[in-house]
Amino acid sequence: MRQIVLDTETTGINPKLGNRILEIGCVELKNRMLTGNNFHAYINPERDSEEGALNVHGLTTEFLRDKPKFHEIVEQLRSYIAGAEVIIHNAPFDLGFLNHEFKRLNLPSFSEHIGGVIDTLVQAKELHPGKRNSLDALCDRYGVSNSHRKLHGALLDAELLADVYLSMTRGQNSLGMDVEEEADAGGALLEPIPLADIIFQPADADELAAHEATLSGLDKAVKGSCIWRATLAPQG
Repeated sequence: MRQIVLDTETTGINPKLGNRILEIGCVELKNRMLTGNNFHAYINPERDSEEGALNVHGLTTEFLRDKPKFHEIVEQLRSYIAGAEVIIHNAPFDLGFLNHEFKRLNLPSFSEHIGGVIDTLVQAKELHPGKRNSLDALCDRYGVSNSHRKLHGALLDAELLADVYLSMTRGQNSLGMDVEEEADAGGALLEPIPLADIIFQPADADELAAHEATLSGLDKAVKGSCIWRATLAPQG
């Protein structure tokens, strides 16, 4: 399974008012593992950023003046994202800009190039109703360090979102250890292989202290007693 965690920075909030993409950052996951095959581009948007947007990303017109225009990077982007499931925080925003840029070039929409979309903002609202679910809030909730994030940057935010997504969906991993009988081409059952002896290694003092620190952090995040403490508490 190939997934792309994607983020953009833009000159403003509405592509219909002429705002453009000026940075794209993508991080690749294969089978929920970071591959290091990332995509990043600064783009000359051919216009100034609105003041509010500039305060968010800090990418000035002067810095972007010699960067490639969108039509110069679009084929590389199309090849990179083709068929992948794309993970975005607040997907309608980024998809609105990407589809607009593709339309300007008379290309099939960005959405038609990919295999589906996961909106982590929607996921977070379902998991944490009534709580703040910005990327910064989720980094804090899931223990993802963002102390180096002074301004928004597309690649940095995509990297942070990848860590948040993996943490937020960790429970989806299968922990089952069922052993199924296998058959060869002729239909005969293979001879069962005995399991190795199970070795019990108790946690040492440092490991127990680290475990307690993790539980305390979870208690703080839920503002109470986390589910693991409730499960381990003696029943009256």
